[in-house]
Amino acid sequence: MPLKITKRGAVWHFAGTVAGRRLRGSCGTADKAIAQRVAAEAEAREWKRHLDGPGAHVTFAQASIAYRQAEKPTRFLDVIENHWQDTLIREITPGAVRQSAIKLYPKAKGATRNRQVIVPTQAIINHAASLDWCSPIRVKRFDVDAKTKQPATEAWVEAFASHASSHLGALCYFMFGTGARIGEAVAMTWQGVDLVARTATLHGRKPKPWTRTAHLPPPVLAAIANIPSERKPGDPVFGYLEAGNVKQVWDHAVQRAGIDRLTPHSCRHGFATTLLQRGIDPKTVAQAGGWKDVATVMKYYAHAMDDTTVTDRLFGTNLTQTAKVKGTTNGKQRKKQA
Repeated sequence: MPLKITKRGAVWHFAGTVAGRRLRGSCGTADKAIAQRVAAEAEAREWKRHLDGPGAHVTFAQASIAYRQAEKPTRFLDVIENHWQDTLIREITPGAVRQSAIKLYPKAKGATRNRQVIVPTQAIINHAASLDWCSPIRVKRFDVDAKTKQPATEAWVEAFASHASSHLGALCYFMFGTGARIGEAVAMTWQGVDLVARTATLHGRKPKPWTRTAHLPPPVLAAIANIPSERKPGDPVFGYLEAGNVKQVWDHAVQRAGIDRLTPHSCRHGFATTLLQRGIDPKTVAQAGGWKDVATVMKYYAHAMDDTTVTDRLFGTNLTQTAKVKGTTNGKQRKKQA
């Protein structure tokens, strides 16, 4: 679509799509004839860049190699690379990416197509764009049926642990009590555990390498302290080499306990949900559980309660939180009720 010019105040601006790339900008003039010429020159430059620029002949295979060399996540890439092979990046449109998801996973649901095709394909192309090889791309996601995930509760964790081995029970307590993901938990070694200080150090690699220190509540501390182990610094605390080793024994413990079949991630879910329902503010929950922002906690874990009598708490109820206020009185920091 050719660039169109529109007058905003006294100055003309251009906007439109050229070679699949959205362009907009100021013509820097109040003269319409000059503005039309500026827009035409911008359009010509974009076509030249598209046809003759450094990324004009970049293939998806080349872009994917660069993506891997940058040590980006490689999960699901093999199938995508085999599909696009030497297709020129400039020929891959958002619509083509969506069609590839349908072709590669004809029976899959929207969430699977988004996760295994759209997200990694877009990531590869946008990484190439960061190298000035092509224009960035935005692909519309498939609709996903929102399902309310069931969080673990304190009672569920107690029932599970009573029918699990000491290692597995401690793992469950740890994830529920610290908000740790299963992968983070099984990777934790005894070197990162301080039973005296009641802390555990967790490490991760995504989106960038990070480290966080988690507090160990009394039940979690007791469960870890009771794990029969020599506690060599480099040994995994819970005795599992990777998250995949947990699934089968986890399901067996659930079956023996006769409780709802929840996944290990339900413990992390329960960590956030329980704290929120007990009045802890979302920012504190996010920090304690290792979420990068409060929005994630609110979007996925802040469930509304069905109890309509919650408004009774507005009157005659002692508040449980205080908020710090800037300024001091008699050398002490003032506090007010939140």
